[in-house]
Amino acid sequence: MAKKFKSLGAVADINVTPMVDVMLVLLIIFMVVTPMLQKGVSVDMAKATNTRDMQDADKEDAIVLAVTRDGSIFLGNDRIQPDQITTTVKDRIADKLDKTVYLRADRNAKYKAVAEVVDNIRAAGVDSLGLETEKRVTARAAAAAEAPTQ
Repeated sequence: MAKKFKSLGAVADINVTPMVDVMLVLLIIFMVVTPMLQKGVSVDMAKATNTRDMQDADKEDAIVLAVTRDGSIFLGNDRIQPDQITTTVKDRIADKLDKTVYLRADRNAKYKAVAEVVDNIRAAGVDSLGLETEKRVTARAAAAAEAPTQ
């Protein structure tokens, strides 16, 4: 006796369940990892039209100080007192060739607090001080960025 096999034919539906599972796992991974990628304390920096790129500020060994809105000062993720800035920065730049320090100040921070931090950084003997800002996007620049190039 010969057995007859029934052919089911091609399945017309796409099984999206595995794709949804993978996408949800990727979403969770990105949600967990993204906050860890941010270096230092988050501040609302001032906007400027004529900015200069400071890629060295994103390096792992860059010395970045931040002044928050309430006047708190952070070196990386660690809170620091204003009277400790000079000695701490001096210790960190002692063995470096590039003695550059970067300052990220909240645009609503008191001018006195930011000026005090700048004075303390300069007293540490840094070669240059980079003041980080955000690039202001004008309507003309936005239109030029959206226009197709030929």
